[in-house]
Amino acid sequence: MAGIGLLGAIALAGLVVAVYAAWVFHDLPDASELADYRPATATRVYAGDGTLIGEFSDERRIYVPYEQVPATVVQAFLAAEDRNFFQHGGIDVSGIGRASLKNVFNVVSGRRLEGGSTITQQVAKNVLLTNESSLNRKLKEAILSSRLEATLTKEQILELYMNEIFLGYRSYGVASAAYNYFGKSLAQLTPDEAAFLAALPKGPNNYHPKRHPGAAKGRRDWVLGEMAQNGWLTPEQLATARARPLSTQDAPKRAAYADADFFVEEARRRSNALFGEELVQRGGLYMRTTLDPTLQSAARNALMKGLENYDRRHGWRGAWGTTDFAPGWQAAALKKTAPPERRQWQAAAVESASGNTVRVRTARDDRTGTLVSSDAAWANARKPLQRGDLIFVEPRDGGQFALKQVPAVNGALVAIEPQSGRVLAMVGGYSYGLSSFNRATQAWRQPGSAFKPFVYAAALEGDYTPTSIVLDAPISFAGPGGSRWTPENYSRQYYGPQTLRRGLELSRNVMTVRLAQDIGMQNVVDLSKKMGVSDTLQPNLSVSLGAGETTPYRLTAAYAAFVNGGRRVDPYLIELVQDRNGETIYRGDKRTCRECGRGFNGQESPHLQPIGTQVIDPVTAYQISSMLEGVVQRGTAASARGLGRWVGGKTGTTNEYRSAWFVGFSSDIVVGVFIGFDDNRPLGGGETGATGPVPVFTEFMQAALKQRPARPFVRPRNAIFRTVNGIEEAFRPGQERRREEEMPRETVPVGPQNYNDVLRLEAEEKAQQAAPPPSATPTPPKREPAEDLSGLY
Repeated sequence: MAGIGLLGAIALAGLVVAVYAAWVFHDLPDASELADYRPATATRVYAGDGTLIGEFSDERRIYVPYEQVPATVVQAFLAAEDRNFFQHGGIDVSGIGRASLKNVFNVVSGRRLEGGSTITQQVAKNVLLTNESSLNRKLKEAILSSRLEATLTKEQILELYMNEIFLGYRSYGVASAAYNYFGKSLAQLTPDEAAFLAALPKGPNNYHPKRHPGAAKGRRDWVLGEMAQNGWLTPEQLATARARPLSTQDAPKRAAYADADFFVEEARRRSNALFGEELVQRGGLYMRTTLDPTLQSAARNALMKGLENYDRRHGWRGAWGTTDFAPGWQAAALKKTAPPERRQWQAAAVESASGNTVRVRTARDDRTGTLVSSDAAWANARKPLQRGDLIFVEPRDGGQFALKQVPAVNGALVAIEPQSGRVLAMVGGYSYGLSSFNRATQAWRQPGSAFKPFVYAAALEGDYTPTSIVLDAPISFAGPGGSRWTPENYSRQYYGPQTLRRGLELSRNVMTVRLAQDIGMQNVVDLSKKMGVSDTLQPNLSVSLGAGETTPYRLTAAYAAFVNGGRRVDPYLIELVQDRNGETIYRGDKRTCRECGRGFNGQESPHLQPIGTQVIDPVTAYQISSMLEGVVQRGTAASARGLGRWVGGKTGTTNEYRSAWFVGFSSDIVVGVFIGFDDNRPLGGGETGATGPVPVFTEFMQAALKQRPARPFVRPRNAIFRTVNGIEEAFRPGQERRREEEMPRETVPVGPQNYNDVLRLEAEEKAQQAAPPPSATPTPPKREPAEDLSGLY
């Protein structure tokens, strides 16, 4: 009976073990899944020249095959984590023994159980299991480790480990950690740098190089010693590596190039729409964009400088805070955010102020000095500086500091290649660090007179020519409720009969309204929609002066048709996308070329069709580009004349100076500049398109024209050219004869007229008199052309 009882007990114990095993392992994952496993990997974003400009990721990881991991990096991790990795079958019995002795004490004291885990066990835990510390998890880990060793090669297991492991600094995997800590690729790491990365798996926070530098270097040096003990470093190499200081970046960076934040974020939004957020954030895509880093940096610098210059013109707004210099004032001052793009700016406090002699002390490094006297005078003119005022300063030579102020105004700059639509540069505001709202693509604003070229293009598409005459005289329209709308020129003067060219060059409001009334606003709206300005414009005459709404991105792209021969190009930021296997899944250029893959045998190269849809006649496009060149040479944007020939554009200022614009171009680049407050309040008297945006455009183009020198606009094949008033004008065949019939009308004086003279000129126009008598009023002195105030109600 006793034997039967013993057998029953054994059977019962076996049943219990079997049930327990079934319960523990019923949900055990299949190790064979890891053969095709790919962890979440960052999408890396590059400029057109290969510069890394950004990264999209939930987990910042760069996946690298085992073959691309240098031997020094592999040896460092084996020395730190599993020196017997290539000898054991997934479980290191000696390592478990050592850890088990320690765990006896850990269980008694309630501490977390330690590993003794091999790299294979860590892969099983990190990839297939939770991070729970329990006996059940340890058993699962051991079984899965054996299965992994039976399924994958050692190299495959090590590849998974080195790409999956979290190493702090928002780094997943060794390649990402190498970039985030040291700004290097794996191949560039020195032995001491590789050893530091290998020191991190046990506890990245415990060995943070900035918060715990002593512990971090000590752990690194221990790993170096283990590498030497295993014969992977010579004594000389060990001594050299240990002598090197532990030098890491202050914080992880998504990219060393930091001027394209607005562009990168816009690329992220568009890629999410194309591929879905899951693939973009975790799919390890390679994304090449259209960005030109040189132009992007020039664009950011030009816009920031222009906005700061506007801010300077409108005076000092006062200190952003105060301090009593109590202990700890520096830490409080440093919490105030300066524009990250202005890396030289520092928070500082005014120690004393006597007239224009102002002494300051910086919060970050406790430096003292005086403000530049002109800056002190600028501040004292409105809100005199006082002791304790907190301000931003920038160091200057001789122990002086420049006074700085974050502009309240904002703006945007977009640069597009007109032949292709490639977005070469985009800045959506003064500082992405202070506001990520992209005013280039998201701000819908009235364009003012920057819209006028589309009115003139609609007229030229009809019976008008650049030499056609339109009367610049008072005009009024009945409005709702008995009101009247009476548009005016910016100068509040009228200039009589004028050619279309002169009206556009000097941005005459009343001429534009008359022209729009004659050709029909529906035609203007239809053409502007077809060219991509906006899809919501209404056929109201006020729209001819820019009272509709568009974005800098859309308006700049629409101008491209004036440069490229009349084709609408849809702008794009993403040039090429490949998946993690190198397969191309997207191309920005949608054209196909049947013969581009053939070998060369001396025949003519393949021809690609031009990008875009023809929306205006090539002659019309040339006429507008030529007339807009006149805006720079003789008109409202004459301050940009220093850029030379073959540069054109149009200024724009909206009602009450709420927005200021300039959209300009050469043959190879179209640039839109917008300046305005986010709440659409007025910019202030005199803040026209010529005052703010044109200098921004000029500064940017000085850099752009070094890369892409201006060249003559392409002359349409079927255009007829005649010289009129010293300017070579283009006509469609047959139009040049009509021009000759209109020639006498062009002799009308173009100086300012008073109201009675204008009425007389109108009567004479109706009577079709060939040469009206000169005005009875004296002609005022010649004045520089003034920018118009468009968008009048």
